[in-house]
Amino acid sequence: MRPAPTILHLDMDAFFAAAEQAAKPSLRGKPVVVGGIGARGVVSTASYEARVFGVRSAMPTAQARRLCPNAAYLAPRFTLYRQVSEAVMELLHALSPLVEPLSLDEAFVDLEAGGVPPETGAVRVVGEQLRRDIRATTGLTGSVGLAGAKMLAKIASEAAKPDGLVVIEPGTERELLGPMTVRTLPGVGPATAETLRRAGIHTVAETAEAGEAELVRLLGRAHGTGLHAMALGRDDRPVVAERDAKSISVEDTFEVDLTDRARVRSEVLRLADRCVQRLRAAGRSGRTVVIKVRNYDFSTLTRSDTLRGPTDDPAVIREAAVRLLETVDTTGGVRLLGVGVSGLADFTQEDLFAQLATERETAKAAEADGGGAQVEEAGEELPRRWHPGLDVVHDEYGAGWVQGSGVGRVTIRFETPWSAPGRVRTFAVEDPALRLGEPLPLVGGAPAAAQSSEPAILPKSLSPGPGEDTGSVGEEISRR
Repeated sequence: MRPAPTILHLDMDAFFAAAEQAAKPSLRGKPVVVGGIGARGVVSTASYEARVFGVRSAMPTAQARRLCPNAAYLAPRFTLYRQVSEAVMELLHALSPLVEPLSLDEAFVDLEAGGVPPETGAVRVVGEQLRRDIRATTGLTGSVGLAGAKMLAKIASEAAKPDGLVVIEPGTERELLGPMTVRTLPGVGPATAETLRRAGIHTVAETAEAGEAELVRLLGRAHGTGLHAMALGRDDRPVVAERDAKSISVEDTFEVDLTDRARVRSEVLRLADRCVQRLRAAGRSGRTVVIKVRNYDFSTLTRSDTLRGPTDDPAVIREAAVRLLETVDTTGGVRLLGVGVSGLADFTQEDLFAQLATERETAKAAEADGGGAQVEEAGEELPRRWHPGLDVVHDEYGAGWVQGSGVGRVTIRFETPWSAPGRVRTFAVEDPALRLGEPLPLVGGAPAAAQSSEPAILPKSLSPGPGEDTGSVGEEISRR
């Protein structure tokens, strides 16, 4: 344990939902739920306005809709979330070389390694300045916990939510932890909590009083010993700057069970391509290809194939994934598919296997002109499935986002992060003037010229020509 609270834990507040509210002025102060929007979807993040109605992360979206029917239910936009995350992580790296990201919106920072004096006053000043910098850069808020150990810093940031800062002074750990539920401690999930409950252990204080020997008897040596130390407030885990991923994978849950074998195969190929994109973005390769198949009855199967060497060749991974799929019976219906790569490395090993896979793909495409055309046509239709929350651009009205769609129509709200709440218009889903767009920078990240009420992407009909005055463009948009 450190004698000063020099470990900082940052947790962005309702990150996905808050980013959507910052990007969409009409949703600010209103309940927003981000996650799967279909009948089988799951809530990823709920805004604090939605949480008032009992909506929580990991809750089925159908249940959330019953609890809060008037919320905005949006599909996630990971491109935007990664952009914001990169900006936040850059601020953290300016504080210390030791930054341990846990997810897009959460990280530990060793302030002492960054030269911050080991004094409560000094670390508090750094924490408050970090919160101000995050708001200025992204327009979002984050909660900060400061303590002498990682476990305690995380508990402090949770207590600080939303938009606060809590410092746990060294020496006060046991008094603070004692009355908390045992689920507060890292590594205590539902199964462990139930085992402890049966033994009459409900709080952190009761866990400490039970003693190490009793916890080892209940949970095993490794888990019991570690849990006893944490119940006493002891956590000597260092902040680790590099967290090496063990695998990279993608998966999709389908609104309706897939029974057509050709459709299942095309989805696996699509997932394999997405997996390769993530693999290459991380600068990695892998030698074990894994597929995951969840059937209509929720039974889940995994199949894996280890290649001769690590690769990021899309043809090799696609061929391996399809070959694995052939060993699985999908006739009863498939509700979820996934493709992943493990055994990661920082290099690729090219061999004849890659060449062979490429040749097989070419031969199959040549033999199955009809089948290939059907897959391409299905792929072309996907962008026209306008999920709520997606960014769009209209040739006449400019940038906006999908508010809803159905019966061949799509409703768009035209607004930007730095504009007033925008107007709503409805179009045919096949309107040639409407296309998918890219996320616009949030309020704090917008260029100075874009901080006005003018959208970043002007409608073609309102874009000024050479030498024209641009002063009345914003007024014209407002009138429309």
